[in-house]
Amino acid sequence: MQVITEHWVGDRLIDGAGTAHQDWVNWSGLHQLKPLDLSMRFPVGKRVVVIAPHPDDEILGCAGLLQQLADLQREIILVAVSNGTQSHPDSLLYTPEQLNTIRPAETQQALETLGISHRVKRIALNFMDGEISRQKHQLQQALTTLLSPDDILVSTFDQDGHPDHEATGQVVQQLANDTHLICYQVLIWAWHWASPNDQRIPWHKTLKLPLSAQQLHNKHKAIGCFKSQLEVDHSTAQPPVLSKQTIQRMLMPYEVYLCG
Repeated sequence: MQVITEHWVGDRLIDGAGTAHQDWVNWSGLHQLKPLDLSMRFPVGKRVVVIAPHPDDEILGCAGLLQQLADLQREIILVAVSNGTQSHPDSLLYTPEQLNTIRPAETQQALETLGISHRVKRIALNFMDGEISRQKHQLQQALTTLLSPDDILVSTFDQDGHPDHEATGQVVQQLANDTHLICYQVLIWAWHWASPNDQRIPWHKTLKLPLSAQQLHNKHKAIGCFKSQLEVDHSTAQPPVLSKQTIQRMLMPYEVYLCG
């Protein structure tokens, strides 16, 4: 995830602590969402392509989905749009050159922690994070060469509030529309800026994926692999990229996906 210090797209402001985890957990609307039936919606023979703007987005958003797909023995491709090299501006501890190695390694460790690394093939596109909105055409071209006619696509919400998340989600959704592929979008930063029953999110299109206690435990451990995003940068006195509140919100007993 790219560092956020008061950022927004449109009216989707990412600032401060954000909406509390407990507010979401207590919202009755979340409990009333229809369940995502993986065996029906991700059938045998369909390859699942998860397209993540930054290393860690695939775990923050989709660790539960990835575990369940692996249990179903589905073929999983993880497309890393960027290596997240710009997450620590001016840092002496985490330079872009270092992050180019560190962050993909953190993803690999997280997949191993989930016990699914043998089922996931990672492809790096090496776009510059923070610049994806200016490279949407190039991203569309790169993805077109990777996709097959029967793929199911998973990416970030195209109104997620983070410019890279929105650009990636928009490109993937447009590509899905153009090629008649099924596309799911996962909420990540939306949990921060939105509030329960927020009408900026099309809840009528959402499905929830319940996570077992073990899957949630595994997800928590996997998030812990992204040490570069979890530690204070003493060279710049910047706080962790991923706050405790952000991590809490991603550890609800559900993952929520939009489709259609």
